[in-house]
Amino acid sequence: MTGAASALFFLDVKGRVLVWRDFRGDVSAVQAEKFFSKLIEKEGDSESQDPVIFDNGVTYMFIQHSNLYLMVASRQNCNAASLILFLHRVVQVFEHYFKGLEEESLRDNFVVVYELLDEMMDYGYPQFTEAKILSEFIKTDAYGMEVTQRPPMAVTNAVSWRSEGIKYQKNEIFLDVVESVNIFVNSNGQVIRSDVIGALKMRTYLSGMPECKLGLNDRVLLEAQGKTGRGKSIELDDIKFHQCVRLSRFENDRTISFIPPDGAFDLMTYRLDTQVKPLVWVEAQVEMHSRSRLHFAIKARSQFKDRSTATNVRIEVPVPSDATNTSVRTSMGSAAYAPENDALVWKIKSFPGGKEYMCRADFRLPSIVAEDGIPEKKAPIRIKFEIPYFTVSGIQVRYLKIIEKSGYQALPWVRYITMAGEYELRLV
Repeated sequence: MTGAASALFFLDVKGRVLVWRDFRGDVSAVQAEKFFSKLIEKEGDSESQDPVIFDNGVTYMFIQHSNLYLMVASRQNCNAASLILFLHRVVQVFEHYFKGLEEESLRDNFVVVYELLDEMMDYGYPQFTEAKILSEFIKTDAYGMEVTQRPPMAVTNAVSWRSEGIKYQKNEIFLDVVESVNIFVNSNGQVIRSDVIGALKMRTYLSGMPECKLGLNDRVLLEAQGKTGRGKSIELDDIKFHQCVRLSRFENDRTISFIPPDGAFDLMTYRLDTQVKPLVWVEAQVEMHSRSRLHFAIKARSQFKDRSTATNVRIEVPVPSDATNTSVRTSMGSAAYAPENDALVWKIKSFPGGKEYMCRADFRLPSIVAEDGIPEKKAPIRIKFEIPYFTVSGIQVRYLKIIEKSGYQALPWVRYITMAGEYELRLV
């Protein structure tokens, strides 16, 4: 077992301790002062961004939320990542109870704060961190709380993330396969960086304790089954599962088996580290006329198959900060000068694959220019879009089965969508 936390502190932005809980008796409130002095030194170092500080035998792990610092101190060789994750879970639970975590909510609900901390951590080891489960036996109102005498669901139930007795008149499960494309193109038109971040986002409205099984066109699985010749298969990197997934089962036969939480959650995230062809390509030619007028000729081209259509396309082209707009013309969609962003914003509601559109705009500049003026740093062209029923990776859901002991029939709904993440093209 990894080392445990010694104490948990809540500090304001000036380093004053608002609430703290001692779990092992080997640190004191003095550690909070030492932590904050080290934090101030750390902030002076622009290259230091890690959320861990070590000083005189004590490790401090911290996060900042709103006007608070949440800090765990430990004298043992602990798992820093797990304790930082625990701090994020504390934020989620407190926001669930107090509808927002700030200094004022801590002061107004300090009794509930200590009750929650006692349930969430025992002798420095994280315990229950699911807000829905904690709500089953710690109930709050405007003046205090009521603690029921029954044990927590996490003890009596097979899983800690799902309560018993859930019932729906219509049993449904929704699965969205969402991929975000990150691309950076330099001024020579070369793709410098590209990757795809994917997520399987689920919303479950199922009664009882359903067992779900999900099958993907996973290359490792299909090769093991001798089905490599049937359709496209994929190989994903950096797969991360929700805690409900049985990891041992996945490692053995690549089956994604799980009892889902109720409501919305991310079942799986993954990354595709590959050279991605830009799905929407934009070229911008800028011509200077008589030192007081700029002419922009912007060409947008969709580089995906014509059976797909991009929606809500937004192309943001930077313009000089001292420009004033005169006229804009587009062959599709609408464009307007956005002076608050120093950009021309071109919006296209529907952009089918294999199409090309033009936008032309004229801007006026001041007739007088400072001789020693510093040239403006050119911002990149930024693009946003969504492409329904399409994925870059080619991931496919082969089946989604729901089995529950009562035998009800559930309706699974699956959809795919690709969107632009950090999608930037540098101007020449």
